[in-house]
Amino acid sequence: MRLLLVEDDRMIGESLVRGLGDDGYHVDWVRDGAAASAALANGHAGGDGGFALVLLDWGLPRQDGLSVLKELRARHSLVPVLMITARDAVSDRIEGLDAGADDYLVKPFALAELKARIRSLLRRQEARATAEIVHGGLVVDPVRHEVRLHDNRVALTPREFSLLRVLISRPGVIHSRAQLEQSLYGWNEAIESNVIEVIIHTVRRKLGAAIIENVRGVGWRIGQAP
Repeated sequence: MRLLLVEDDRMIGESLVRGLGDDGYHVDWVRDGAAASAALANGHAGGDGGFALVLLDWGLPRQDGLSVLKELRARHSLVPVLMITARDAVSDRIEGLDAGADDYLVKPFALAELKARIRSLLRRQEARATAEIVHGGLVVDPVRHEVRLHDNRVALTPREFSLLRVLISRPGVIHSRAQLEQSLYGWNEAIESNVIEVIIHTVRRKLGAAIIENVRGVGWRIGQAP
């Protein structure tokens, strides 16, 4: 699961990348507000950059965290945002929450508490997306991470499931290789040149060749309903 960390303090950033990585999160780290806005604007409807959650400092170079947050919400993105900042006044907390933050954690904080708050926000976000996605005889259950084809459960790997969910959530929309890679991998992960084709091949093998349509020279979209 990809998280975006926006933090200009090198010591804190390195500690969080390492600590959250130990729990299996893919943490992409930027150190100023302009870079955060660019990362979040990239690639996806709603302008969330494909991140499951954003850890956002307030006091940042080039663009402050509050303006980054306001831009994000102006694009109607629902990605959870946890503000992590030294600003501890009640008025600051109110301003951050009113601007669209989902939670607010004051520095210094314990890593264990940060992890607990992340888990809570992700559970809350998952609960908003409980509806099964139905495409003909294919059913994708985002909560159980389960796929059923004509009422028979089909086992997909996490990355196969993620790719299918990206495509089926936006029928008719063509996704480029870069967009799919961004959805499935963190910035620091090495990606082989044909990895998307390999994942698509295995999904087609399990669900039928017509389930994913290739638009030559552009990308892929969900195909015919099985």
